[in-house]
Amino acid sequence: MQFFSGSSLTSVAPDSTPAPAAPPGTGTGANAQLIYIFNRNGVCLLYREWHRPLRTLARNQDQKLMFGLLFSLRSFTAKIDPTSTENGNLGAPLLPGQGCSFHSFKTNTYKLNYMESPSGIKLILLTHPRTGDQRDALKHIYSLYVEYVVKNPLYTPGSPIKCELFNKHLDQYVKTLI
Repeated sequence: MQFFSGSSLTSVAPDSTPAPAAPPGTGTGANAQLIYIFNRNGVCLLYREWHRPLRTLARNQDQKLMFGLLFSLRSFTAKIDPTSTENGNLGAPLLPGQGCSFHSFKTNTYKLNYMESPSGIKLILLTHPRTGDQRDALKHIYSLYVEYVVKNPLYTPGSPIKCELFNKHLDQYVKTLI
């Protein structure tokens, strides 16, 4: 789907093969710019930057804008789904896995990669626009989240992630992305 100024919305069919992951330790991580992790209520659990040359908004405003964008895009893709017989209200909340979804969209300066877990955790990874399919990378990041955050007895669900072990493994993995 093509938008203004060369922006596009991409959804890859489930049967297409994603780009292979980089072998550990071979990449520089320069393609990954930042990550957001939101819970189902829109609370930002994690915001982490690796490469962001220009900051235009305050962090709180940036997080609200990102969640609003995701909510709108998800609602929009469900509304225009050609395979659905239901035409729900635009903007109505959807359950995880309900309706048509999107995996990424790109502009001339970045690519937004998106994954939502069955529990409603939303992972957003901003990368270089020429970066390939990052669904496997997001699944791996989600598995790190489950392993080091969810299984941590000291973590309170819904609170910001402050687990050094998770941050360490996340940083190591992001460095392997090409």
